[in-house]
This record gives sequence, C-alpha cells and structure tokens, in this order.
Amino acid sequence: MTTAETISITLPPEMVAIVRSAVATGEYASSSEVIRDALRDWTYKRTIRQHGITELRQLWQEAMNDKTPGVSADEVLDRLERKFK
Repeated sequence: MTTAETISITLPPEMVAIVRSAVATGEYASSSEVIRDALRDWTYKRTIRQHGITELRQLWQEAMNDKTPGVSADEVLDRLERKFK
C-alpha cells in the first residue's frame, strides 16, 4: 500500500477557483486529486523536456565532432534571398 504525506500549498485565488470548480463539477473527487493529476502532468512534461535537452546536447556534440566542411554563411544568405524573392 502506498503511503501519503500531507503538505500545505498556497495558490492564488484564480487557481483555487479552478481546483474547486473541477471538484464541484465531478471531474475530480477531491482537491488532492486535482493537484496529483497536475503534478503527474508536470512530471511527464519535465521528463520529456529533459530528454529533449539530452538529445540536443548529443546532436550538438556530433556537430562539433563532424569535420566535414559546412556551408558558408554567404551561401546560406544567398539561398534565403533566392527562396524569399
């Protein structure tokens, strides 16, 4: 069985109204359920963001280690000018 710990949080009035509304409409059984669901969503988004940062760092390292010649800035600008004329 999972144990639970009680904590106290302070929310601005508009957030309190959202939580109470979700409970009043029956979407959630309690305020605690609303907060737990919000924390699960936040944790998921945080994990996804961290994976994205890790992937970006790997790509950056690969690009830094790549010794093949790149495209000059002048060539990039020329391509952009032709594209948007």
